Amino acid sequence: MGKQNPEGRSPLKQDPHSLRNGEREKVLEVAIGREVRAFRRQKEITVADLAQITGLSIGMLSKIENGNTSPSLTTLQTLANALSVPMTSFFRRFEERREAVHTKSGEGVELEREGTRANHQYNLLGHIGANASGVIVEPYLITLSEESDVFPTFQHAGIETIYMLEGQVDYRHGDEVYPLKPGDTLFFDADAPHGPEKLVQLPARYLSVISYPQNT
Repeated sequence: MGKQNPEGRSPLKQDPHSLRNGEREKVLEVAIGREVRAFRRQKEITVADLAQITGLSIGMLSKIENGNTSPSLTTLQTLANALSVPMTSFFRRFEERREAVHTKSGEGVELEREGTRANHQYNLLGHIGANASGVIVEPYLITLSEESDVFPTFQHAGIETIYMLEGQVDYRHGDEVYPLKPGDTLFFDADAPHGPEKLVQLPARYLSVISYPQNT
């Protein structure tokens, strides 16, 4: 467990309300700097090495890599020649299309997941395939009705988060059983057998968000 503050909460390493690297994440200079750094590291050379090859100062290169300056086209061409890449490659992340999926109430795709039972309703709320993060995330809205039976048998790769919306269930993960009520969250390694073991109060609805690497 990480070090906790006096209130018993672990400090977050990232601010969930800010963009990565602050508000300038999408700025062209930041995108260029990230690419310059990535190509330099691929070549396994230091900033000092790149400074010697290009004739640019270490300070200038640091500013470029950190997105703190807008390099001229001449500077970019110099860097491209030194790193043996097309100059246009410095702009690729800035130009990449970032996807978003908006699913309105009641419009989730209803489907059957392997291992489900009758009257277990699964609605996939959105899906983005291959992406720059390297992670696939599948958000589901799960509804268990009066006729549903229990199935503590799911087991798959990745991490899963459950957020209880309505009703109550006793949810098994491995050898432990957790009573879940509205507002409760369960966050777990999905490689262990898991699923609702006892339906305490129906109907029950909860969000299930599964994340796993793209290459699995």
